[in-house]
Amino acid sequence: MSKFSELINQDTPVLVDFFAEWCGPCKMLAPVLKEVKDDLGDTISIIKIDVDKNQALATKYQVRGVPTMLLFKNGKQVWRQSGLLQKEEIINIIKTSN
Repeated sequence: MSKFSELINQDTPVLVDFFAEWCGPCKMLAPVLKEVKDDLGDTISIIKIDVDKNQALATKYQVRGVPTMLLFKNGKQVWRQSGLLQKEEIINIIKTSN
């Protein structure tokens, strides 16, 4: 848990993708997030958290469905969304949250 705190406590925005191996929409979101990272490069960190392997973290952030994305800036949650989004929507959210 403390390592997670260190990861989200950066100047760079951190997008956390809570997912599960068995989740179809999660598999569809993975290449979208790769494109987001390719487009934004070092201006964003993207972390994938498997809810089945990290149940305490999923509970702490009240993740009830997957995929759920949380955006952190300097350790504070600034945005949250469950379900699939298009690359442009995600990039726009990241840029407007700065």
